[in-house]
Amino acid sequence: MTGAAHGPAVDLRLDGQAAIVTGASAGLGAIMAAGLASAGCAVLLAARRADRLDALAAEITAGGGRAVTHPADLRDPAHPTRLVDACMHAFGRLDGVVLNAAAATVGRAEDEDPEAFMDVLRVNVGAQSALAAAAARSMIAAGRGGWMILMSSILGRKAGTGPGVAAYVASKIAVEGLTRELARQWAPHGIRVNALAPGYFPTEMNAPMTRDPGRREALLARTPMGRSGEPDDLVGPTLFLASGASRFVTGHVLPVDGGMACW
Repeated sequence: MTGAAHGPAVDLRLDGQAAIVTGASAGLGAIMAAGLASAGCAVLLAARRADRLDALAAEITAGGGRAVTHPADLRDPAHPTRLVDACMHAFGRLDGVVLNAAAATVGRAEDEDPEAFMDVLRVNVGAQSALAAAAARSMIAAGRGGWMILMSSILGRKAGTGPGVAAYVASKIAVEGLTRELARQWAPHGIRVNALAPGYFPTEMNAPMTRDPGRREALLARTPMGRSGEPDDLVGPTLFLASGASRFVTGHVLPVDGGMACW
């Protein structure tokens, strides 16, 4: 009797690939960029703070990875073409994009400035859609397919706590719908489009939302696993969605939230 048959090995490596990561100067974007680089993916780091990007690029390079920086403001309508062109110039190809850059406002909805509300939607939805489209045009022309990871949030599926984040919540719900529609349209070209929906990770961006006494404790109380997210908790799901391990997965939103969304 022969031994049990084994299926194909799951490969999370990204050797030879190149990707753009927006919002890479800090927080979740920096974590995902470093994770992609550790799996062999060359990364173009994009954000507004050039000094932070340079520091991350130096860290990745010191660890044997490949990284270049491209300071960019997603409010600039020329940024999609510039980022795609920069990635092609640096690495000769574009296989993936992580659409992580985001803006948020914190306050009561009845007092919110309508222009500030619309700015959050422009950055979190409009700018991400524009870069996704520019990346897709490059991927379709190359004929190799590709992958995209959009960033939703626990607030794309549950209401917030504290003072309020109405614009951010609206934008993340829109991101989940955009993920499904882009996945449908670009699947025939071999482009997989998925999203991550992180729960509470202590980052620079959400610091204003956790300054109130007891707010962090309230967030953790809503998390069945009873703790905040850590960098390694995000790297695995990122590599899964970027690699061939998820080659039959598209239009999916993967919560990375310690069970928060199910409670």
